[in-house]
Amino acid sequence: MSSKLFELTIEPMLRSLKNLDAIIGKAEVHVEADKGIDAGTLVFARLYPHMAPFIFQIRVATDTAKGAVARLTGKDVPAWTDEEKTFGELHERIGNAVDYLSSFTAQDFEGAEDRPIELKLGPRTANFDGKTYVTEFVVPNFYFHVTTAYNILRHNGVAVGKPDFLGKIG
Repeated sequence: MSSKLFELTIEPMLRSLKNLDAIIGKAEVHVEADKGIDAGTLVFARLYPHMAPFIFQIRVATDTAKGAVARLTGKDVPAWTDEEKTFGELHERIGNAVDYLSSFTAQDFEGAEDRPIELKLGPRTANFDGKTYVTEFVVPNFYFHVTTAYNILRHNGVAVGKPDFLGKIG
């Protein structure tokens, strides 16, 4: 199962983060083509006024990815500041997440399915074994934020579609 948790986390999260990085590139092209829009408009765009902005979605997606692999492999979760304000800084954050995830191997996940995971979720603490943590929290949370980031850009007129979200298939 350990290599299975590696396959369920590292491989698809790397793919999605790289696709998300390419989608941000399309947002940059969109801003350059539309001289009336400022990049900050998209970086801080929301789907609805009380919802979290695009930049938040990127931060949580990368935090979920790095936190998951650190916890599953028994490492300390790296602390990153949340100071990004530009597309360039978001590219850098995603690049850091890709580099971090790429540093792990299937062997690092030995025993991960049974590893106890304690996660602070606001005022409460959730306790999982590694397998349940991946299937009930990591995968849905990661894709929720990646999808929301994609949807914010699409909602704001960036020409992205399902092939951008999925990336190259086959």
